[in-house]
Amino acid sequence: MSIQVYGIPNCGTCKKATKWLQDNNIDYEFINTKDNPPSKAMILDWVKILGNKPMRNTSGKSYRALREDKKTWNDRQWIEAFSEDAMLLKRPLFVKDNRAILVGFRASEAEIKEKLGV
Repeated sequence: MSIQVYGIPNCGTCKKATKWLQDNNIDYEFINTKDNPPSKAMILDWVKILGNKPMRNTSGKSYRALREDKKTWNDRQWIEAFSEDAMLLKRPLFVKDNRAILVGFRASEAEIKEKLGV
């Protein structure tokens, strides 16, 4: 099964990640979270696996627009926020065999290959 990459097409990190996947001949499916936001059930599964903190896109306008008490939010509150605004999700988010395996693209190449199972 190929890897699903959740993100937005104009995101520099998503472009870097998809280029790396292409350069390494790794099959993937890109899912634009603006056009096809993930379901609440998917987000719940992702938070269970990765935790809500690594999944937060703290550099975006959506995050800055949240109330200040966001720093004390629990998983339930973050799942709700992520499902209401996919721009709050850190990009890219990698899913393989219906399991979130990696969020962001800052790890070493060896770590990325290990997480992606390639």
